[in-house]
Amino acid sequence: MKNKNLFERFANWATKFTGSSYAFIGATLIVIIWAVSGPFFDYSETWQLVINTGTTIITFLMVFLIQKAQNKDSKAIQIKLNELIASNEKASNRIVDIEDLTEKELDQLHCYYEKLADFAEEDLDIHQSHSIDVAQRNQDYKYKAFQKRHEEWLAKQNQKKESH
Repeated sequence: MKNKNLFERFANWATKFTGSSYAFIGATLIVIIWAVSGPFFDYSETWQLVINTGTTIITFLMVFLIQKAQNKDSKAIQIKLNELIASNEKASNRIVDIEDLTEKELDQLHCYYEKLADFAEEDLDIHQSHSIDVAQRNQDYKYKAFQKRHEEWLAKQNQKKESH
């Protein structure tokens, strides 16, 4: 457990440090020193190999460090979002913990919410619908009401034509 805690502390420190201006300035100084030293080494292959090897090793290690930081941040964000969903009485709890779904399942949910957004755009009250089912019923009701008004209007137009 202590090793895990030690690695966690190191990873947190390294992530903060490598994202700091001090790390950038340090890396810039290393590149400048390397470039200035070129004439002393006659721009040899070994001189070039030093910077190539150094940057390759640092890049290789940083990939894992960045991934660890992103995983931790992503998990923290998911927990915060889950808390917001769980605390809102109008939110659907069905989407809590959806990050474990397959890409296909996420695409299906995305389509679901796109459709819900389309219904919401047509609604005057943005707080009206809380599910696709309710939104669909509201849209059906509005459409039927529109159809009825349109049929009444057509009937009046026909009556006017017949009376002339």
